[in-house]
Amino acid sequence: MIFPFRIQNKPAPTALLCLCLLASPAIHADTIPQPDAHPKIWHIGIEASPAFVPATNSYLKGNNNYGKAIHNSFSAAIRSDFSYNPDSYKGIMYKGLYQGIGLDIRTFFATSLLGTPVSAYIYQGAPIVKFNNRFWLGYEWKFGAAFGWKHHVKGSNDKNSAVSTPVTAHMGIALKLHYQLSSNIQITLGAEGSHFSNGNTSWPNLGVNSIGASIGLAYTINPHNLQNNAIVTELPTTASQPKWFYDITAYGAWRKRTVTINGIPQLCPGKFGVAGLQFAPMRQLNQWISVGGAIDFQYDESGGLTKYWVEGTTDNNIKFYRPPFHRQINIGLSAHAELTTPIFALNTGFGYDIVCPYGDKRFYQSLTLKTFITRQLYLNTGYRLGNFKNPQNLMLGIGIRL
Repeated sequence: MIFPFRIQNKPAPTALLCLCLLASPAIHADTIPQPDAHPKIWHIGIEASPAFVPATNSYLKGNNNYGKAIHNSFSAAIRSDFSYNPDSYKGIMYKGLYQGIGLDIRTFFATSLLGTPVSAYIYQGAPIVKFNNRFWLGYEWKFGAAFGWKHHVKGSNDKNSAVSTPVTAHMGIALKLHYQLSSNIQITLGAEGSHFSNGNTSWPNLGVNSIGASIGLAYTINPHNLQNNAIVTELPTTASQPKWFYDITAYGAWRKRTVTINGIPQLCPGKFGVAGLQFAPMRQLNQWISVGGAIDFQYDESGGLTKYWVEGTTDNNIKFYRPPFHRQINIGLSAHAELTTPIFALNTGFGYDIVCPYGDKRFYQSLTLKTFITRQLYLNTGYRLGNFKNPQNLMLGIGIRL
């Protein structure tokens, strides 16, 4: 049977699930089974970020309707977060950890080409090195969605190879110096990188990246007064002991597919479904770091198409015979490292397919964010690549930790 693979267009997006995550900091998923009666420490702040935009595709280099190269960006953000009270169980286990939500607006000084996207995101950070009680170096990650792109549109903006949907994912990582001017005022100075992409749910999808600096000012609403509560001094020797846990994650997404026919790349019309299941035994080394492996099962509706091409069909009329089910299944083994904290777990994986559809890449990578809605149940938002550069698919789903 000939199967044309024409699937109705679905709502644009990527990271639609990210919108659910924006509310999640108010949800508790304690990784330490102890009560926490101490009030959290709340902060509000502002941040500005000038950045350089690498010319990673022809559109940014100047192949656009205005012949204008895009090299710079600037964003301004308002943020709110909380940290755990230093007298609390989590405050001792996760010293200096903070998490919250932010909203920023960004210009690329080319509104007619890329628009002025607005991002809503969650973020989390913690100290890496403390120089003294006032001055420390820490990490921070961001994950959310950016809205309002001037995107690829056939006939009017069809040169835009960077962005093809009005909404994209927004991912960022930063190193920041923090200095406490007073009990209420903190300033930050950092270096950060950002990535905007739709996760291969639409095409073209070359994305936009930026590398720059950030400067911020934060106000602490309820500064902490040290109470030296002796009851929690025994916690680190018990709650931070190594232990095993097991994550089972089910996910799905949709993707675009390019196939090569007689040496010529062909973009298949429509979108293709993806579904996956991952079983990951993990060893928690301490309260922060966990490592382990996983068995990855993934069904890709577009897997193995090249071998089943209907000769003579091309472009928008390209057709394929439906591949056998086993030609569209990936089974892989992967190694994982995870930053494990209350509420969030950030996981990175490197894997190799031992079974894969005909012609697909075997080496793959993944980056996922788990947001716990109970102590065991979590939402999963992730992205899978091949060979560190080839977009494969999003990983939007739900999981359980045993």
